[in-house]
Amino acid sequence: MERRKILKAAAGTAIAPALWTLPEAARAAARKVLVIASGQDITNFDPHVATGYSASMLLRNTYDGLVRTVGNPPKIVPHLASSWTVSPDGLEYVFKLDPTAKFHDGSPVTANAVIYSFQRTLRLAKGNAWMIAGVVDPKGIDAPDVQTVRFKLLKPFAPFLAVLPWQFVVNPALVEIHKGSDDGQDWLRKNIAGSGRFTVKRAEAGNLYEFERVPKPWKGKGNLDGAIWKIVRETATQRLMLEHGDVHIAVDLTSEDMDSLANKRGVVRIIEPEFRTFSIKMNTAAGPLADLNLRKAISYAFNYQAMLKSAGYADLMVGPLPAGLMNDPKLVVPRTDLKAAKSWLAKSKYAAGGLKLKMAYVSGLEQERQWSLVMLDSLKALGIDLDVRPLVWPDVVSSARSPETMPDFFPVYQTANYADPDNIAYAAYSSERNGSWQNPVYKNPKVDALIEKGRSERNPAKRAAVYAEFQRVIVADAPDIFGVLEKRRIGMRDSVLDFVFTPVASNAIELLDLSLK
Repeated sequence: MERRKILKAAAGTAIAPALWTLPEAARAAARKVLVIASGQDITNFDPHVATGYSASMLLRNTYDGLVRTVGNPPKIVPHLASSWTVSPDGLEYVFKLDPTAKFHDGSPVTANAVIYSFQRTLRLAKGNAWMIAGVVDPKGIDAPDVQTVRFKLLKPFAPFLAVLPWQFVVNPALVEIHKGSDDGQDWLRKNIAGSGRFTVKRAEAGNLYEFERVPKPWKGKGNLDGAIWKIVRETATQRLMLEHGDVHIAVDLTSEDMDSLANKRGVVRIIEPEFRTFSIKMNTAAGPLADLNLRKAISYAFNYQAMLKSAGYADLMVGPLPAGLMNDPKLVVPRTDLKAAKSWLAKSKYAAGGLKLKMAYVSGLEQERQWSLVMLDSLKALGIDLDVRPLVWPDVVSSARSPETMPDFFPVYQTANYADPDNIAYAAYSSERNGSWQNPVYKNPKVDALIEKGRSERNPAKRAAVYAEFQRVIVADAPDIFGVLEKRRIGMRDSVLDFVFTPVASNAIELLDLSLK
């Protein structure tokens, strides 16, 4: 499918009774209800706490940010803010709010609601707060009038506009009523206080999450009455459901699934490059892999071609950054070289071999399982054994919280939420992100300094030089196996109208303008 191509065609949308109860099928057939198959639960609805692609899907459809990201290449467009200005020094941003923007209870989205939301985000220091922490001062946001918000940043921050789609605005009145002793976290975990086109009608952990269009949405031109985020752990089952018309979109398909869908009637395959990396992080803070020489040995022992072959629609990573985000295509990175691997192993504390390491992967993600097996086979050449275990996503997140709980190998898909190298660099390698699934344990003061310099530098050429050095330092430190840049693979029924691919968080499907035939 060509980039930016809008998918428009016709097909049936009934949901098969074999997979849904008859009342479900009848209701979905009578209304425009889009069904999405995903392998990942949505465990938290709090827009200032929740993370992950499934949570991002819920949040971007039930809440709004000041701006949105659309198109390919991605661009920033107005949303809650109808316009904005930026000072010459990049320290002051002034946003004019859209006067038609309303919360679900009908109350207007005001400048004070924006201020309240940013201050709560920074106060909790969870979820997407990392995107603005150290940049936005809670006391540096004010409201010249009810429709105007002014930010005075602590320092220039090149990707400020790019991160704003993920800074969601809550209804302060609702949150304050349910504030409790935890700043409303308990209530917002399973309740919505937003202004998005949809709200959550039903949530059944491990089964489905049902979205319903609010009675008077303030924005969006799609015809959907609702949507269902259906939990389907196995990708092959997602594919079969898509083929049979039981779901409209499947977001976790493998390359083999996509091949099987070729020329299937009523199915559109979306296979597009996006800002998405897959790396295997190593526990650099505890256990054997705290030894740099051992990490380098494993980096050279790993069978990259086997990984690429099983990846299907993908390219090998060249360092930590994805193509298109100031990556250096000439960067020298490890490739399979057993002589080099054994040389590095001989310099390590573990030259005698006999190690047994641990690797976890997300249960139901077949590609991660396959790559874990590639790692297992690769380590045999060094006399190292590997214990491979599947974990459900919440347990994967929990294991990232400390060096002691993190396994030796921790595979991570990192999909950029904003189209800037800072997204991957900061989230995946800054020590400020330690304890998160994006960067459980890695820390390096030189890397931290380069990340901060890159975030603050507004001159494009100077930024590129900073990120070039950042990539060289990361490769030398070998914290990861730099794996593959997979193309995004989404299967879709051709009854879905007005879908436009965007290479930013593309599996967190945005419902705003989608329609069903």
